[in-house]
Parts: sequence; C-alpha cells; structure tokens
Amino acid sequence: MIESRCGIQCSKCEFKVKVNCPGCTKIAKPFWADKCPVKSCCEDKGLENCGKCDQFPCKRLNDFAYDEKQGDNGQRIETCRKWCEVK
Repeated sequence: MIESRCGIQCSKCEFKVKVNCPGCTKIAKPFWADKCPVKSCCEDKGLENCGKCDQFPCKRLNDFAYDEKQGDNGQRIETCRKWCEVK
C-alpha cells in the first residue's frame, strides 16, 4: 500500500498518532512545513510515488533520504522501489 510520495512508511511514523496525520497522499500540505518539495514534485508530475519517476532516485529525494536529522539512510528509496515492484 502506497503511504507517501517519498517512501516514508507513515504507518510506522511516531507523528501519525501524535498529530493525527493521515499521510501525505491524503493531505494538501504536511504538518511539519508549509510545503514538502518531494511531495510537491511528485504530485506536480502526477505520480503516485517517487519510484514512478524517470529520474528516480533524484538528488532531491537522495538529499531527503540521507539528511542527518530527518533521513533514514535511504530506506524510503528502497520502499519506493518495493512499491513499484507490486503489480
């Protein structure tokens, strides 16, 4: 099940319950910022998730996935790959 644009697994997010977040595929803007550049890029291209992009994984997604404070060492990139393998 696709939970986000970037591959974050919202069902495992500590903030899902804390702020009652339904996940970025169901909201206009994230609770943590006015705009998420990864979400915006994906949605502007009309894609279900970043893994569907012909530039996947792009610099923007890599920077986000490997960010020292918010990153997950690329796990979200692997999640996008798995979501794209499911038919």
